[in-house]
Amino acid sequence: MPLTLGYEDEPFQGTRLISLIVDRSFEQIRNQQAFFYGAAMTDGKQFADLSSLRAVVTGASTGIGRAIALELARGGARTIVHCRQSLEAATAVCEEIQSTGGEAHLLSADVGQPDSAQKLIDAAWSHWDGLDIWINNAGVDLLTGDGATLDYGEKLQKLLDVDVRSAVLIGKEVGHRMQKSGHGVILNIGWDQADRGMEGDSGELFATAKNAVMGFTRSLAVSVAPQVRVNCIAPGWIQTAWGDNASETWQARVLAETPLQRWGTPEDIAKLARFLVSHDADYITGQVISANGGAIR
Repeated sequence: MPLTLGYEDEPFQGTRLISLIVDRSFEQIRNQQAFFYGAAMTDGKQFADLSSLRAVVTGASTGIGRAIALELARGGARTIVHCRQSLEAATAVCEEIQSTGGEAHLLSADVGQPDSAQKLIDAAWSHWDGLDIWINNAGVDLLTGDGATLDYGEKLQKLLDVDVRSAVLIGKEVGHRMQKSGHGVILNIGWDQADRGMEGDSGELFATAKNAVMGFTRSLAVSVAPQVRVNCIAPGWIQTAWGDNASETWQARVLAETPLQRWGTPEDIAKLARFLVSHDADYITGQVISANGGAIR
């Protein structure tokens, strides 16, 4: 005979109690499993769910930007893929999103030019009739290709124009519009070594630019709160175009400085970005979050 709890006229069977506990445990296990596979349920919704949210990712044709655009779309966001001149690569990103049933739109603009950046904002805002998410990822490549041949002053100017000025002017304008609409999220991209310092021309130049972006993030977050959240990801050693061709010396240095003993991937950054722009991160703003495998020096 099962154990009976409660009043005599409304018995509560002990076996039923055990069953409820077991069912609850299995539900928790399922949610834990779903979380580790990127699909945890919170209040009946997917973890970091972005369904129907309208997003822009600048510099989204390759590398980290590409990975972020794909990850946002995977979360359900309607995504504008921005590029400056890599139209073929950006088109491929849009097609990949659309092939899985997602919505994607391509916009091209040189965000290093204020007038062009303003036109990008206007076009993006008009296309989706408003925006919920803006990710300032666009940046100049000074480590490979033509950018690597520029002198110190030219590299500095490129970084100030694209990495700094575009993030500040776009962030200010988009933040104002989002604040007026009552909601929104802005995410910037910094650099984990900007605070710690790194030797050489690249270390000096990128630290100058990315520290500016990280500082702007913190201040803009205060300016547009509580309607709008603003955060920044500071990536560590990420295996993009430069990492693919790094010398053996640099490969060894990355592993020596990274407790997780591997390069980061664009997808590592993209998954963090998806969380930070989702409603599951609604209490996070004004933060610079390092994603660097625990890097030390």
